[in-house]
Amino acid sequence: MVGQNFIHPRTVKPRILKRPKHRISRRDIDPDALKIIYRLNSQGFVAYLTGGAVQNLMQGITPKDFDLVTDARPGQIKKRFRNAFIIGRRFRLAHIHFQGGKYIEVATFRRELDAEEEADPDPSTSYKRTYGTPREDAFRRDITSNALFYDVDTESVIDYVGGLKDLAARKIRIIGDPGKRYTEDPVRILRVIRHSVRLDFEIGKKTERAIYSHRQLLAECPGARLFEELNKDLTLKTPLVFEAYQKYEVLKYILGKAGERYDKDPDLFARLKTLLEIREGAESGGFQFSREELFALISWPWVESRIPDEKEDAPKNLNETITQAMAGSWLTKGLRADSIQILVLTHHLIQALRTGRMRWSLQHRSHYEQASRLCFLIEKGRPPHGKDPFASLFHSLYPSSEKKRRRRRRRRPRNRSQDHQGA
Repeated sequence: MVGQNFIHPRTVKPRILKRPKHRISRRDIDPDALKIIYRLNSQGFVAYLTGGAVQNLMQGITPKDFDLVTDARPGQIKKRFRNAFIIGRRFRLAHIHFQGGKYIEVATFRRELDAEEEADPDPSTSYKRTYGTPREDAFRRDITSNALFYDVDTESVIDYVGGLKDLAARKIRIIGDPGKRYTEDPVRILRVIRHSVRLDFEIGKKTERAIYSHRQLLAECPGARLFEELNKDLTLKTPLVFEAYQKYEVLKYILGKAGERYDKDPDLFARLKTLLEIREGAESGGFQFSREELFALISWPWVESRIPDEKEDAPKNLNETITQAMAGSWLTKGLRADSIQILVLTHHLIQALRTGRMRWSLQHRSHYEQASRLCFLIEKGRPPHGKDPFASLFHSLYPSSEKKRRRRRRRRPRNRSQDHQGA
């Protein structure tokens, strides 16, 4: 069976599921995606809907993206679509753009390279050798239910890897031997966990056991790969995805020292999950957090646990503590620096709420607005509102402070020329 004993892709005959045995209709597919498929088919190319789009449509869910795969090479796609742009170095694919900033991704069927081919250092030819057949393309993917193709022309679902069976059983299984596939690319561990949460599927026993025995390989992954996966985690069902990561103790590989504490401390993680749930509720209502705010929010419970008695006049120690929280995380340098500044300011604002003493000069700091919003969310447990949520909260707690600020006037500078004349 695929997912337990690996079968060579060349020996596999696909399972073809035709209408009306499946629920996918052309009416449910993005019209622009259909136009691309029809144009490629009319010119002799094979083109299928693939990946999460097929998986979602089989479940009656409207897909967020409609990715396509074809036997046309990237250059051939570009010649046939004036609005196509080729991206990628190692694996080239086309983005076909439409009005409103929308684009549809069109990839060429690929295959896994063997060790000798992978060792070839020539990038000018290596991408050409990755092109393959539909069978090979299905087997090089990660998860069985995510490797289905939909042929618009015949209205058929094509399955080479047992994805239809796993979809019906609500199971997440890795394609091939789990240990070997995780060793080839440890990031697959995160993808398996994420897919199981978002689909509410159970992870297959062998696929799950290999997570525990191979998760340490995530420490060897390039930071850019982990950062890319983390950004995907932040788009949908983030609290539940993080909860599953904590179960498998992989947060430390993504969030550094803060993640290490979240993996081991249930109370600290519960605090993080609560904040993530508030954030998710806010965004579902149309409120948007910046990336810096979001990463500051993720780090806050760890920071909070480390500096309960930190004095407001100790910015150096505070900065060092927060920097430690993000040590080992795979944030870009600029994003990390911005998040640290938001956290430092947030701590000062929360201290002001405790003491009633506020340095209003902090309002002129570049990240004050973001810290103000984050402070309100942390303290009140609900989305912030208004231009300066912190100021509103502070004045509601200390009404007399606003009157004092209004009364305070700047001294007029002394007229030194008059002083000299009087002398």
